[in-house]
Amino acid sequence: MNPENKKPAMNQKIFDMGLSVETVSVYLLCCGLADSETVISTKNLLGVWNSTQEALIEGLANLEEKHIIIKIISDHEGNNVYKMADVKDWQLSYGL
Repeated sequence: MNPENKKPAMNQKIFDMGLSVETVSVYLLCCGLADSETVISTKNLLGVWNSTQEALIEGLANLEEKHIIIKIISDHEGNNVYKMADVKDWQLSYGL
């Protein structure tokens, strides 16, 4: 793929979903990794995350729950790899 034609990973809808500031921050970090073609992994995120590991894990869980990111590999020891989901697959509603 030609990087000049690649769309940024971030979608403005993230700001309208009522997610916590920390969860949105995790999303933005995931987007940054995706845009730089770096693997979105727990390890890589911890390298740039400036809060607790627990807060990162909670943010990732929230993003997974809303189908914003998808876990593609896990070693069941907390070393996970994710990919960004297409915005059309996001769970935008709150159970209504």
